[in-house]
Amino acid sequence: MKVAALQTVSTPRLPDNLDAAARLLTQAAHAGAELAVLPEYFCLMGQRDTDKLAIAEAFGDGPIQQWLATQARTLGLWIVGGTLPLRLESEGAPRPATRVHNSVLAFSPQGECVARYDKIHLFRFHDGERHYDEAAVLQAGRTPVQFTLPARDGHAWRIGLSVCYDLRFPELYRAYAAQGADLLLVPSAFTYVTGQAHWEVLLRARAIENLCAVVAPAQGGTHENGRRTWGRSMVVDAWGQVLALHAEGPGLAVAELDAAAQAARRASLPALGHRVL
Repeated sequence: MKVAALQTVSTPRLPDNLDAAARLLTQAAHAGAELAVLPEYFCLMGQRDTDKLAIAEAFGDGPIQQWLATQARTLGLWIVGGTLPLRLESEGAPRPATRVHNSVLAFSPQGECVARYDKIHLFRFHDGERHYDEAAVLQAGRTPVQFTLPARDGHAWRIGLSVCYDLRFPELYRAYAAQGADLLLVPSAFTYVTGQAHWEVLLRARAIENLCAVVAPAQGGTHENGRRTWGRSMVVDAWGQVLALHAEGPGLAVAELDAAAQAARRASLPALGHRVL
């Protein structure tokens, strides 16, 4: 199955971001990708964290969700949109949202939403110069989520969903592998500082320890709000090898995932079956 990790440098303007994402999705489809994964905050990187509240949608209804469904149908792609702000059930419209879930939605080529994952681990970082606290506007999710993608190669890929800071919590991915996952998605917006230090090593570790392929699209550049994101969107195979990488700026990393080769890796090194704890 050919997959594409899409990299953006999102702005505070939703229409501009959707136009940029549409161009990348079209490129992915023309490259023969079957699955295209957008990065965290692909739809908006606001001037302030609270800007995302203004575009929050109720699950199942809203212009961003309709846009994702239309793109999937038009291009014949499986599309994972990671992430967009979804309203809490307790904060129904028309009351303004005060907190939202940071949610990943997966759409089939028929435009059907087949999975929703709300980011579980919320990022906090303060090094004296930079300060981030996602819990100020985000509500953490509680439930790991997987879905099945029946690929053209005949393999039914079992896909585990995650977002950015989740990458630092290996127990999430171990649980996915124990439940049959063979592909992990990590749409992200790693900061330049933490990404430079940890991004690639964490992605490759999650792939190696779980014998799972990893698709990790990212934000990658300097944003209008002054934030700089690390980028380096990549596809990693179950042996920890980087199959494709897009370093900086908008673009995509495209690679072929071989289900038979991955199964052979798992058979030759049955580490998942040797787990004790």
